[in-house]
Amino acid sequence: MLDHVGLRTKRLKEMTAFYEAVLAPLGASKQMDFGVAVGFGKPNEAPLWLGEAEGDATASSVHLALTSPDRASVDAFYKAAMAAGGKDNGGPGPRPDYHEHYYAAFVIDLDGNNLEVVCHKPE
Repeated sequence: MLDHVGLRTKRLKEMTAFYEAVLAPLGASKQMDFGVAVGFGKPNEAPLWLGEAEGDATASSVHLALTSPDRASVDAFYKAAMAAGGKDNGGPGPRPDYHEHYYAAFVIDLDGNNLEVVCHKPE
């Protein structure tokens, strides 16, 4: 249903570096860079965008959940996020209150967005 998601930021350069680091364990990377907007994804797709907040516009404040192919990638995402300056908002682990195979990690990015990476597969 979703084509893409865009986050606004007042510090595009720093956020770009953060997302390059945390998306690498998921197999995603920077696909497009227009100077004021950067698209991330896999070749020929960019479902996640960072855009420069202009004028009085504020940075985004959202919960964004991304899928992971496996639990090891969730762990690697979390480690990369912590190293890139993210803040812990729930380390990697099972979340059985969501469903029996829900394995996720939550971090706060540099602008305060709640970024989650989740694997729905059994161990």
